[in-house]
Amino acid sequence: MDMRTLIITLWTLSLFLSTSARAQDLTVMVKMRDGVKLATDVYLPKNKKGPWPVLLIRTPYDKKNQKAAAKLWTLVGVLVVAQDMRGRYASQGTDMVFTTDGDGKLKDGADTMAWIVAQKAYCNGLIATLGGSALGIVQYMQATAKPKGLKLLHAVVATPNLYQDGMFYGGVFRNSMVTGWLQGQKSTHFLKHIALHPYEDAFWASVQTRDQYKSVTTAGLHTGGWHDIFLQGNIDAYRGYQHQGGPGAKGKQKLVIGPWTHGGMAKVKQGELTFPKNSTGNKSPFPNPFNTMANHYLKLKLPAIKKTPADIPNVQYYVMGDVTQASAPGNVWRSAKDWPPPAAPVRLHLQPGGGLAESCPAAAGGSTSYTFDPAKPSPTVCGRNLKLPAGSCDQAKKVESRGDVVLFSTPKLQKPMEITGRVRVHLFTKIDQKDADLMVRLTDVYPDGRSMLIADGAARLAARGSTKGIKPLTPGELVHAVVDLWSTSIIINKGHKLRISITSSNYPRFAVNRNTGLPYPLSVTGPGKKVKVTLHHSTTRASYVVLPDPGRKPVAYTKCGVVKPDAGVDGPKPPKDKGPGKDTPLGKDKGPLKDAPSAKDSGPGKETSPAADGPVGDGGADAADDAGCSCVVGQSGSMGGYLWLVALALVWRRSRRQACARRSS
Repeated sequence: MDMRTLIITLWTLSLFLSTSARAQDLTVMVKMRDGVKLATDVYLPKNKKGPWPVLLIRTPYDKKNQKAAAKLWTLVGVLVVAQDMRGRYASQGTDMVFTTDGDGKLKDGADTMAWIVAQKAYCNGLIATLGGSALGIVQYMQATAKPKGLKLLHAVVATPNLYQDGMFYGGVFRNSMVTGWLQGQKSTHFLKHIALHPYEDAFWASVQTRDQYKSVTTAGLHTGGWHDIFLQGNIDAYRGYQHQGGPGAKGKQKLVIGPWTHGGMAKVKQGELTFPKNSTGNKSPFPNPFNTMANHYLKLKLPAIKKTPADIPNVQYYVMGDVTQASAPGNVWRSAKDWPPPAAPVRLHLQPGGGLAESCPAAAGGSTSYTFDPAKPSPTVCGRNLKLPAGSCDQAKKVESRGDVVLFSTPKLQKPMEITGRVRVHLFTKIDQKDADLMVRLTDVYPDGRSMLIADGAARLAARGSTKGIKPLTPGELVHAVVDLWSTSIIINKGHKLRISITSSNYPRFAVNRNTGLPYPLSVTGPGKKVKVTLHHSTTRASYVVLPDPGRKPVAYTKCGVVKPDAGVDGPKPPKDKGPGKDTPLGKDKGPLKDAPSAKDSGPGKETSPAADGPVGDGGADAADDAGCSCVVGQSGSMGGYLWLVALALVWRRSRRQACARRSS
């Protein structure tokens, strides 16, 4: 948004609020099933008699920050409830990071909605939820508990599977994001629980909701970004609710994905790339879909909204492209009936000498090796980050120039290449230690040599693709490792190259594996061991990357040798549960900390070098990062969303006056 539009928006908003009837503000301490009380602000509409539909916003970032948005919603006849989550700000209890919000022993979200519905004079039984980042995650958690009255959710840049998307990516601890966010929340006590539960066990059940999609009974809008920290979570939630959801959820989901970083929906610059003006959230084919969905599911009957959810495309996604040429393909919005769109899972195979091609490598294609020293990790240069610079940045100088990074690139493309869907890299690998990580980056190499990040991913070899535990490797053992780069949509322009780079660290985005084969957190502490990593690329051991191409028929791709069957373009089935791995030597977990009105925090630990320490932060957290993306109105809190809602309220008030005038005459 340019400065002139911003000034007009702020002036209109301030004028409207100053001349409108003020909402009646109430604060209530709402009791949960264990007796803990959560501070809850209630904003009552004054221009219409109750009971009203309710918009619920639950937040760890101080409910007072929702006041301006709440008053706007009250002007269109919606009662707004803003609540501090357990252990946050004015609420009692201990912050247990979403584990008390879902379908576990404690159900704070469901308890809150049961309380709302019980207020018959105020609530008409219809509830919607809204918010982004942490405010979106909590929506996914509480939706599985079948809360009373919930008809619609809008989860922005969030995940329904906190362990696999938020804590451990491919078995590797998301160091900077998790530690830095907990430090900003003053909730570093939760690091103890992570250390005691490094694998997916019963402790994580209430925040790993992929097996609970059938319990969800609400319509939903899921908004994410190709460079967002929880991208795959939004996609998985959409697919899970749309195809496996219960009554009220199945077939009633919408998905919007732009080229955005976390909280970058209103921006055109994502990392070092500046996309066209059409890349912002309010430029999608059907902008501000939440307002249309709220009007329908909350039965608002707003005269300014003529369309229904049936008019909204199920999927709206932005196809990225070359940002230096206006005529280049890509940089456009598309609509689709579902995600992912039909595509051929094209395989580009690693070739001897650093090539990348569809053709199979020679039978004697051999291998490529590098040696990784955990005392000298490869640095993080942008990507899907929260506390670090995010988005697409050049990897050539600081990453690809290192001796412990190997590159595989296509020749200059003779025609554009599209990638739309889930990207995975299959690597036939040997190491000379008990464990190592594989870090893979996918980049678009511009003609000037810049290697711009598209996506990246991580995999711990000892995890062997499981979230349930580890099995250290025998040195020299051949393993088929799969590195999940999540999803993307981009057209690589003619004259560019496509490249993957492979190494064993991406620090501080991920904790550095010491290659000892020990369980977390011992795997990322203490002295490390150098490891030789060998990547095979022969006909029978053909390593490759899967790149979905919607322009080709699903069967039009080359297979080499005999390998395990692909999991499919959309992702593997969850691994069978063989029980949790062995406990770390940290002692027995005594369960959640005892609730209290306030909990002391030991504060962040001192930052040390990666060679001598385990999980560390990235120097603390600023207020903007702590707040994440509050996403309180329209499309993720953009000022355009505020202006749209102001106009909507003006139309609603005028229609009310006209109706009153007709009745009086």
